[in-house]
Amino acid sequence: MDKQIAVVGLGSMGGAMASTLHRAGWQVSGFDPSPDARSAAGSGGIRTVDDVGLLAGTPCVVLSLPSAHLVEATVPQLLETGTIAIVDTTTSEPATSAKLAALAAERGAAFVDAPVSGGRDGAATGRLTAFVGATPEALDAARPVLEALTGGQFQHLGGPGSGNVVKLLNNVLAAANLVSVGEALAVAKAYGVDPAIAAAGISGASGGSKVSAAMYPDWVLSGTHDSGFSLGLMARDAALAIEIAGQRGEQPGLLAAASQRWQDALARLGPSADFTEIARTVAPSLTREGSPKS
Repeated sequence: MDKQIAVVGLGSMGGAMASTLHRAGWQVSGFDPSPDARSAAGSGGIRTVDDVGLLAGTPCVVLSLPSAHLVEATVPQLLETGTIAIVDTTTSEPATSAKLAALAAERGAAFVDAPVSGGRDGAATGRLTAFVGATPEALDAARPVLEALTGGQFQHLGGPGSGNVVKLLNNVLAAANLVSVGEALAVAKAYGVDPAIAAAGISGASGGSKVSAAMYPDWVLSGTHDSGFSLGLMARDAALAIEIAGQRGEQPGLLAAASQRWQDALARLGPSADFTEIARTVAPSLTREGSPKS
C-alpha cells in the first residue's frame, strides 16, 4: 500500500497523530489554518501546505477537526483520483458520516468515521482507542491507518455513523461520571475524609471508573486541570448525544440532566476552560480555585 498520508487538523490531537504516523514510516503531509500549528508540525518533519486543496488525491487522509460542519466542508475538497481512504477521527455526527461515506463510495474511495479516545498521550504513542463506523470494504481500505494510530485498539461497531453514535455515548457517560464523582468526593471531604484517599478506595470497588482512578486525582485534586480537552468540546459532545437520542425517540433522563450541568458550567467558565474544571461548578470544595465568580 502507498504509505502517503495527509493529516488535516494539526492541533493537539492531529499534530500528535501526524508525528506518530511519521515515526511509523508514513510520508506525512498536513494542513491546518493556523500558521503556528503548521510550523510546529513542520519542525517535526511533517510537510505542510497552506491550502487543504493541495492535499487532494493523497491516498490516505486523517481528519482531526473541531466539528461535523468542517468535516462536511473539507471532504469534497480531498476526494480526487488517487484517494483510497479518509479516516475521520473527529467526534462528528452520524448523519454527516453516512452522507460522506456515500459520497466517497461514489468516487471510488472509502470514508470511515473513527472518533478516538485516549487524549494527547494516546495520539503521541499510537495507542488511541477508535470507535469505527464503516462498511466492511471501507474498513479494509482504512485498516493500515487505524492500526498505525491505535495499535489494533479499534472496534468496528457497524455501518457508517456507528462510530460517532458510540463515541458520543462514551463522552456523555464520561460527562455524567465527572459530575457524579465530583459530588461524591465533595461529600467525603465534608465528612473529613481526604478526597484522594476516598477516590482510591472507590476506584478499587464497584463504583470505580477512570474518572475516579485518574481524572480527579491527576487533574482536579492536583489543581493542574491540564488534560488538553476543553470544556466547550465536552459540553458540545454531551449535548449532541442527547440530540441523537431524541432523533430515534429515546429520552435518557439522567444523561440529559448531566448534559445540562455541562451547559451550566459552559456558561460560567467559558468554552476554553479545561473539561476537568467542571469540578469548579459541581464540587468547588475539591478545587483550588473554588466556585467561579458569578
